[in-house]
Amino acid sequence: MKHTEQEVTLAIAEEHGLNAEEYGKIREILGRTPSITELGIFSVMWSEHCSYKNSIAVLKTLPRDGGALLTGAGEENAGLVDIGDNIAVAFKIESHNHPSAVEPYQGAATGVGGIHRDIFTMGARPVASLNSLRFGSPKDPRVRYLVDGVVRGIGDYGNSFGVPTVGGEIYFEEGYTGNPLVNAMSVGIVEHHKTVSATAFGEGNPVLIVGSSTGRDGIHGATFASEDLSEASEDKRPSVQVGDPFAEKLLLEATLEAIATGYVVGLQDMGAAGITSSTSEMSARGIEKTGSGGIEIDLDLVPIREKGMSAYEIMLSESQERMLIVAEKGFEETIIDVYRKWDVLAVVIGKVTSDNHLRVFHHGGVVAEIPAETLVLGGGAPVYIREAVEKKPQTPVAKLVDDQSLDFKTLCLELLSRPNIASKQWVYRQYDSMVQTNTVTPVGHTDAAVIRIKGSKKGLAMKTDCNARYVYLNPNAGGKIAVAECARNIACSGARPLAITNCLNFGNPYKPEVYFQFKSSVAGMGEACRAFNTPVTGGNVSFYNESTIGGGGTAIYPTPTIGMIGLLDDIDNLVGSTFTTAGDAILLLGEPELTLDGSEYLVMQYGTPGQDAPEIDLQHEKHLQELLVSLASKKLVHSAHDISDGGLFVALAEKAIMNEAAPLGFSVDIEDVGCAPFCIQKELFSEAQGRVLLSIAPESARDVIAEAVRFNVPVRVIGKVVAAEASIAINGRNILSFPVADLSGAYFHALERSLHLDEL
Repeated sequence: MKHTEQEVTLAIAEEHGLNAEEYGKIREILGRTPSITELGIFSVMWSEHCSYKNSIAVLKTLPRDGGALLTGAGEENAGLVDIGDNIAVAFKIESHNHPSAVEPYQGAATGVGGIHRDIFTMGARPVASLNSLRFGSPKDPRVRYLVDGVVRGIGDYGNSFGVPTVGGEIYFEEGYTGNPLVNAMSVGIVEHHKTVSATAFGEGNPVLIVGSSTGRDGIHGATFASEDLSEASEDKRPSVQVGDPFAEKLLLEATLEAIATGYVVGLQDMGAAGITSSTSEMSARGIEKTGSGGIEIDLDLVPIREKGMSAYEIMLSESQERMLIVAEKGFEETIIDVYRKWDVLAVVIGKVTSDNHLRVFHHGGVVAEIPAETLVLGGGAPVYIREAVEKKPQTPVAKLVDDQSLDFKTLCLELLSRPNIASKQWVYRQYDSMVQTNTVTPVGHTDAAVIRIKGSKKGLAMKTDCNARYVYLNPNAGGKIAVAECARNIACSGARPLAITNCLNFGNPYKPEVYFQFKSSVAGMGEACRAFNTPVTGGNVSFYNESTIGGGGTAIYPTPTIGMIGLLDDIDNLVGSTFTTAGDAILLLGEPELTLDGSEYLVMQYGTPGQDAPEIDLQHEKHLQELLVSLASKKLVHSAHDISDGGLFVALAEKAIMNEAAPLGFSVDIEDVGCAPFCIQKELFSEAQGRVLLSIAPESARDVIAEAVRFNVPVRVIGKVVAAEASIAINGRNILSFPVADLSGAYFHALERSLHLDEL
């Protein structure tokens, strides 16, 4: 199809994902019928992926400033948080779900590449990467294909680019069978005075495209990400970009050196919608900040790698490893020389103007002339508030059998082998977690990943988290829990939670029940963030995560993934999650009402997730975080691990065996404290919130208990660390006992077995 020759009609606009009202608004803005290039520009900029037209009204209810933030949410390519000593942390998380569903390797790889570019366009050097992954049942051959491709894509790109992948999570649920979730997070470090804004200003300043040449890959990737997946999506492989980590590494080094010249006025990654989004968004920010601006570019100057590319194709291409720079007039050659030194293309393609328009030339004529502010939020981009109607899941009620009829040893080992519980070492051992030499401990040895800040005693903790099953059962509570568990993991490592980024993965927002899930979970997130003083720096919304591929047909579990960072003032105060010393006392912090609702055990044993998410007490969670940070600063704790997926038993087992080089056992006696009808299943497998297991030197018990009382956190001693046995008693009566080696045998390599890796 020759886009430059095509006459634009309402039917063509609808093919581009625009409705009649939006097409009418475009005609009103322009005062005429748009050209095909202009229609393409509006279609991607007004797509859900770029405009957030169905979500921004809700997102604005989140706490978006305060705390240690240096920029407000959405103001720049990534969030920026002050950690003292003139050091700032840039971090962000984004999705690459739809591309990964049709081409898992490149979809995941380019997701990693794109999020790193968001960081170094801020002037920050990426120092760590995390991810959050969701797939369908491992029994499904297509799911196994997706898992293999996504994991290899993340590993190959990150390892080649030279940034450690230090943490993440992976879950398996039927609802993700045709629509996997691939959320990638990047964290970078920058000195305050070296940051760069994604803004175009200064009339006459030259505009440069730097990085790879432009091809036809990724065209309409933004609109592809704004529709449901189906079997026809397989035909949209051209909408999936192709990445080159080695080219991006050169681009990174060249860009940081170019910024150091002092002649870079503004800088933005070409992600979704490519040249279109970078030119329009930088123009709009410049107009907002200075009152006038705009960009004028000539597509004849853009380096292209395919013959006969139309203006439409060049503007909408999402070819990877490209960025847009506004340089100080008269110093463009200095910038070009820096990129030439690194063997990276840098070409002047236009200039900053003052008429507030985005103007595009091709073959000597104007092919697009649009008021820049109308392409973005706050200007002319549409904003919708959809109907929200609660539709509670029709899940079966679990009728618990009598404890006496159960073989708890068998149940415990089976639970440890579940794909959602078992060791993910097959995944993370494909990632280089130690490159750059900043990573403090191996993956899994702390509840949050921690890297050292070179040149200081500080440590930076980071974590991704979301139990989507909780959100499905109770969106508001699930949103709170996602934030709370991230913060709890950060605090278990000894760090103080600072701020979050989020990746909000939901189904079709035009469905009232889906919009209710979105709106309610965001409200829960906001409440938790305010309670913890962890403002939202920005993030990503991914709607339309629904699929008929692979026999599906329903939306995914609502999955508002949280990425959080925290600060460890002294790296020497870092607390690991595994047992370290035989003879240590084991303490339990927190005494919530126990429930099996939402638990992995309930799904395993009774085939239902239950009726509700566990309850969450934000005030208790805040006290718990403060207690954990205080205990770490006073060096009173040998290890800390939160009780989450799988409950108390799984937390004990993980503390025992995650340090494979030196596993230790435990001897625990759980007393009936008489708060509710006693149930062994609940005691062992409840995922009730706000609980943490500590191991401490016995002589520290008095001080630890006193500190817990000071922070109003319930505490009790439940056992001790032993050499090689794992045993649990109830009121002094042993109910299970086995060698620690049995736990390791169930936990390690179970994921590989469930994925049938020998068949890949």
